[in-house]
Amino acid sequence: MHEKEIRRLAYKQLKAIPAFRRLKRKEKKNISQKILDDILEVYNFKDPVTSKLNELTATTNIEAMRGLMTLSDMQSLIEYTQRKIIKMPSAMRSKHLKDPELLLIDDLLDNSIINKLLAWEEYTPSQHVLFPCQLLRAELLKSLKFPELSYRRFCKEQVRPLSLAANRVFIGLPINRNQNITHGQLSTFRKHLEFRQLCNLMVYIICLLFQSKAFDHSFRLAGIDSTDLAAFCNPRPLATIEMPDGKKVRIYNELDADCGKRRKKRDKSEFFVGYRLHTLTAINPKTGQICPLLTLAAPANHHDSLFTDQLVAWAQAIGLELNLVVGDDAYGVPVTTEAIYDKHEVRVVTPPRPKVEVPDHVAAAGHHVFAHEFCETPMTYLGYDKQGHEFKCAAEPGECSHAAVCSQSRHIPVDSGLFGQIPEIVNQVSELRNLRKHLERGNNLLKHREGLEPLRVHSLQGVSVVATFATIANLLIEIAGHRKTPKKECPQLDLPLAEAA
Repeated sequence: MHEKEIRRLAYKQLKAIPAFRRLKRKEKKNISQKILDDILEVYNFKDPVTSKLNELTATTNIEAMRGLMTLSDMQSLIEYTQRKIIKMPSAMRSKHLKDPELLLIDDLLDNSIINKLLAWEEYTPSQHVLFPCQLLRAELLKSLKFPELSYRRFCKEQVRPLSLAANRVFIGLPINRNQNITHGQLSTFRKHLEFRQLCNLMVYIICLLFQSKAFDHSFRLAGIDSTDLAAFCNPRPLATIEMPDGKKVRIYNELDADCGKRRKKRDKSEFFVGYRLHTLTAINPKTGQICPLLTLAAPANHHDSLFTDQLVAWAQAIGLELNLVVGDDAYGVPVTTEAIYDKHEVRVVTPPRPKVEVPDHVAAAGHHVFAHEFCETPMTYLGYDKQGHEFKCAAEPGECSHAAVCSQSRHIPVDSGLFGQIPEIVNQVSELRNLRKHLERGNNLLKHREGLEPLRVHSLQGVSVVATFATIANLLIEIAGHRKTPKKECPQLDLPLAEAA
């Protein structure tokens, strides 16, 4: 953690320098190297790191956030708005908006609610020509229909021309006079959006998803996965220092970005400079349908397990009920998963790591547990408690010759192998783990269909905003249902497994 603390201290000082981004690269290198050297000279590695996890990972402390709305609060707001404000039909919309997907989304979004969620404290409608709902609709239109375009080209080619009446009607711009939205205005809009506003906006869209019946949310199952987002900057660091343990701290031209390791790909290098997007995705185990709900962006150098607790806490803060979370083995650190269960009562299920030693008296075939080396009857699994997984003897009275000298019970500690939060002997746990394979498709849609790749913003805050807009566009596409393809049937799971365990 010391390298994360040193980078946090350097990051704080560099952010305080006015107009640092406008300096020449040579000046940035000199300033960055001096700051790192000064910190390393006075830093005491014997002192424990006292900074909070969200400070080390450059993320928001969700549990301490004020003004966060829950799903029930948002539902009440939607019902109140529908009673007080009657949405009148517009002949202009039906005349110019011919795309059935855009027409449904346009009718679904309530501008008054969006303005309420995204307006800042000093905002008064009489002082502004553009409303927050118009800027948001422009962002959504780009993600829905023109993800391949840069913001400059999108505003110039798809918003400015008066002949493109459908686009202007969806955004809310007049079609008879030259009122436009520029890429600079969209950049300013994204820059001033707070994380709290993004959270409340996501809660609004999730409410619309559940109301539409496009996704069966009766299952309390979700998945966590991450994907890399390479930053558009010089991959060579501005400054580097090496710590006593051999680890290095690097500062890049894009201050928020850092060096991370991606999955091995034939056409890309193993390492990249940028960010990692961690996504909490709702899963329907009956159909395999997935819906990315919450996205958390962070520099790419942090381990995935650091964000499991933050995403689960975020889901519970907005009122999402979870029992199980599936993910790859990077999220299966026993210390983290046990803390999440004690704190949130949510089980994290990951694939067993093959290098973890199998406990004594556990059969290699079937993973049955026995009390001792002479035991011949597999034990019955009772459940999970503070001591670990509890097993009891399954032998009938008089059946076992060792009953008089056997405790007839056993506890096996939680590990990252065969005895994770839900052990291998539980029925259908392997099918449950296989559901995580669907998560990669959600990340690919966000990156390629909704336009997250290539990344067109240059800060962690900008990445969080565009990732949220891409997630919203994905959910709106699911609600509209015009791009659905036939899905293969998945094995039926007897959920919730948490109760069975």
